[in-house]
Amino acid sequence: MQRIAMLGSGFIGRFYAESIHGQRGRDRVVAIYARREESAKKFADDYGCTFWSTDMEEVIAHPDVTMVCVALPNNLHEAAVMLCVKHKKAVVSTKPLGRNGAEALRMMQAIEGAGIFGGYLEDLCYTPKFLKSKQMVDNGALGRILWAKSRETHPGPHSNWFWDKEQAGGGCILDLGCHCIEIARNFIGKDIKPVEVMCWAATQVKPIEAEDHAIALVKYENGAIGQFEVSWTFRGGMDLRDEVMGTEGTIWMNNFLRTGFEVFTTGKGGDYVAEKAESNTGWLFPVGDEVNELGYNHMFTDMFRSVEEGTQPAETFYDGYVVNAIIDAAYKSAQTKLWEPVDLPVWRGQEGLTPVSTLIDYDADYYLIKEEVTHDGRHKVILKDKKTNEIIERDL
Repeated sequence: MQRIAMLGSGFIGRFYAESIHGQRGRDRVVAIYARREESAKKFADDYGCTFWSTDMEEVIAHPDVTMVCVALPNNLHEAAVMLCVKHKKAVVSTKPLGRNGAEALRMMQAIEGAGIFGGYLEDLCYTPKFLKSKQMVDNGALGRILWAKSRETHPGPHSNWFWDKEQAGGGCILDLGCHCIEIARNFIGKDIKPVEVMCWAATQVKPIEAEDHAIALVKYENGAIGQFEVSWTFRGGMDLRDEVMGTEGTIWMNNFLRTGFEVFTTGKGGDYVAEKAESNTGWLFPVGDEVNELGYNHMFTDMFRSVEEGTQPAETFYDGYVVNAIIDAAYKSAQTKLWEPVDLPVWRGQEGLTPVSTLIDYDADYYLIKEEVTHDGRHKVILKDKKTNEIIERDL
């Protein structure tokens, strides 16, 4: 059983509490820290917490607490993690780990140096569809992964601090791109080094200093490409989609918004439909079990089992640090309009990889380009001459 101190009583803290109390049935949020007394009291009443406080260290140090869950604004993550280090408490942190790579690296090194458990709460790498897709990719169903694309767009976050560049550290790239980058890393291979990023970002709609729309390419050392599309300007709800392309296959995932559950109503049935839904009338796209569909259940089960068994979870502080480093390069590229290198002072994967050769032997004289059956029943191959580079067709 894990006895959790929740740091933060807002939207994500409540989502986390719903999952923690409902998944394994024995884990409980026993303490809550919030910056406002009324928020702390309300959360404690709603979730049966035995202790609440507006003093963060008091909550973290409470003797009943076995694990701390950081669900705070981005600018408070580092202070919270350092207090967990001070009091030797296992810690799991919401995404992004830090506002930048330097913050994330300090947190990673601090928990590792203290020998305490650190888990990165990247929920979208625990959704049922993602886990099944990852299993298929790991089993070779798609062959060598060439391209992994992830999209998260919606009308914007719920809390005011997200819109403040100083508190948040950035805009939709930091808020949403962290999900998309880690999804692509999982499919391409976490041991494959991200080497450079090309990013476009702009503030198109919202009266804020940070970006509200961005698109980027992340180049990996083995030649694979990760791509993300993120926006706080998308209208119509929350759109979560992923695509993975390999030499032997393709996966398409629609995780939210259009998932095969569609309802028409005049609006008499209630107000809440799904996270970031913009309407409760007309054609709607409800979600059957949000905490499960968004990965929270599988995520916390992995975290709790890992800390109890002394193993590493699927998503660690190291992963959060790598994601932050890629985001740093994206922000730099958005300014310079150039491919920018990813700065990874600590890298624990493969190095010195080169893109795989595209040359596939057909026989001693030719490389294979394509084999197909045409609409008129011909079975043919397209070949490239190894000596002359001439491209020919041949019926089989």
